Amino acid sequence: MKFIHTADIHLDSPLRGLSSYPDAPVERLRTATRDAFHNLVTCAIDEQIDFMVIAGDVYDGDWKDFNTGLFFVRQMGRLRLAGIPVYLLYGNHDAESEMTRGLDLPDNVHVFPSRRAETFRIDGLKVALHGRSFRLAATTDNLLPSYPDPVPGWLNIGVLHTALEGHAEHARYAPCSVAELQARGYQYWALGHVHEHWIQRGDTTIAFPGNLQGRHIRELGARGALLVTAEGDGIQEVDRLEVDVLRWQLLEVDTGDAQDLRGAVRLAGQHMERMLEANPPDLPLAVRIVFKGRSAAHADLIVDEGQVRQELIAQAVALNADRIWIEKVRVASEALTASPSDSDATALDTLAELGSLVLSAQDDPDFVRSLQADRQALLEKLPHEVLQANPDLSTLRQAALEQVASSIQLAVPLLMARLGQDARATT
Repeated sequence: MKFIHTADIHLDSPLRGLSSYPDAPVERLRTATRDAFHNLVTCAIDEQIDFMVIAGDVYDGDWKDFNTGLFFVRQMGRLRLAGIPVYLLYGNHDAESEMTRGLDLPDNVHVFPSRRAETFRIDGLKVALHGRSFRLAATTDNLLPSYPDPVPGWLNIGVLHTALEGHAEHARYAPCSVAELQARGYQYWALGHVHEHWIQRGDTTIAFPGNLQGRHIRELGARGALLVTAEGDGIQEVDRLEVDVLRWQLLEVDTGDAQDLRGAVRLAGQHMERMLEANPPDLPLAVRIVFKGRSAAHADLIVDEGQVRQELIAQAVALNADRIWIEKVRVASEALTASPSDSDATALDTLAELGSLVLSAQDDPDFVRSLQADRQALLEKLPHEVLQANPDLSTLRQAALEQVASSIQLAVPLLMARLGQDARATT
């Protein structure tokens, strides 16, 4: 038998950090999560799977557009016509969603209740699926004690939305340990909530498929679901299905061999060319480029990151205009030589870092909340003479949070241009 294990679909969740740029692939961004789920349903039909398991977070929190829910119902209808049942568990985002309570699903969709764990049996396959949905978004209790004992001689699949130990970057909903999952005696645990692909094989296979579509730069690389092959009460194979329609990539470019801006950009172009070859030929890529290392090109890179971005866009267009989009450029390189008295280079480095932080803050609401603490440390790095010559920088320490990003954004280019001119005049 074969089944698909998926989770964290987050239908119509926006792809963050892209839409504010004029050259962004707007249509692909708007429909990416839907397109990825449509691809998954198509795979399920083509593979003639026996059933599908969805381990939570179909929706994206309190998203209120019922067209999102209707899209999900249509996809479930496609599976119904193909004779494929679906076993659906609601996660923390679904518990917040009006659509979870307001939409009737086709009769091939079996929803795990939230008051207690329940078992669904597929008699013809001798499969027992055990699961419990979230009733509240902030479900912080361990739900495992309510899960039933395995059915002897059957393939037992546990379905759970959980912050499993070792995944501290995710909110601690329904926490539990690997040892607790193994002790339950099921052959397979279909987990959700953690957005990264992770599998542990053994007598008990424990798996997170990851989310179907990366939504920002922190969700890098291939995304998709798991195709599980079983025989009797044993798991034979677990294969990854890649269904994403736009992929996020991070390119770290060592500028050590670059002598100037053109050389650094050329190195980045070579990295992009290799990246294209390593990914499916029809898949667009949203790319963040980070320049690193000690380099003679460092001064050129930090003076005008806007110009660097335009140069990299030109490289991307020349390679494949339909497949590469430059999401952001960050300069984290260093000058070849530096000394404590080299205040101009220090100031340029610090101001470049401030500029990068401001760009990040515009696209990431979480980052805006942390900017107030970060800016204090960054301003302390500026040479005393820079602060004396620019009293507006000192006032940033007392500015309201909502004023900080705009103030820094106005100040940084002017200061960098001035310091850059002074530094070049002395060389």
